[in-house]
Amino acid sequence: MSLTHPDQNDLFVVVPFYNEEQWLPATLASLAAQSDLAFTLVLVDNASTDRSSAIALDFARAHPELAVDRIYEPQKGTGAASDTGFRYAIARGAKRIARTDADCLPDRDWVRNVRRAFDERRLEFVAGKIRPRRDESFTTWCDRLVLPFLIWVAEHYGRVAWRGPEFKYPYILAPGNNLAITAELYLAAGGFPRTSIAERHEDGALSEMVRTMTTRAALCRDVIVYNSARRVRAWGYLNTLRWYRNHGYQPAQVDIR
Repeated sequence: MSLTHPDQNDLFVVVPFYNEEQWLPATLASLAAQSDLAFTLVLVDNASTDRSSAIALDFARAHPELAVDRIYEPQKGTGAASDTGFRYAIARGAKRIARTDADCLPDRDWVRNVRRAFDERRLEFVAGKIRPRRDESFTTWCDRLVLPFLIWVAEHYGRVAWRGPEFKYPYILAPGNNLAITAELYLAAGGFPRTSIAERHEDGALSEMVRTMTTRAALCRDVIVYNSARRVRAWGYLNTLRWYRNHGYQPAQVDIR
């Protein structure tokens, strides 16, 4: 049974998208199937040229029981689109904002567990766990074993590489497709840098700024999003790791479709 609340202005979920017609329907379906539907969904069209915008409109029309806002950001870049979505949500009265991406599948209890992290643990910043999607035809059994190991490597590398007296807690991996933050902290931290992913990882920039500002942040292992392995398929395991490590790998194409 889905849990709903009369006031949906408390928690907002932002999903930026650019030319995601192949992936967006499943992401939207997973959000419509959440066990807790007490959120406002903000879909940020980052100047798509395919059918993504039409898919978002059709979804909103097909789910009148959901609070769905569709907005447009012409400046290309996940940082710009996400920042526009977060600031829009805050202007609409959001107190907490979560984000996932248009090629991801949030677990059915994702929203519920994000809310619990804020309400019960009194967190200001929530980082969740990512796992490989199982519905992609190109995802192999090897991917399902190796990808969690690569995430483990990234987490432990960050704890060694990004530490210092300015940080109030040890490094945690806070991927942009699975994080949440209070509106107050987001504004105080300056928000996502309005950059493209080819220039800077906006999720890493925000999470590192947050580490200098609060101790009320944590990795919540029950906040789960299933992530597409399309970059791994295109680049390989090692190059994907190098890319996420300060762009050590420079692919010819960053936007993998």
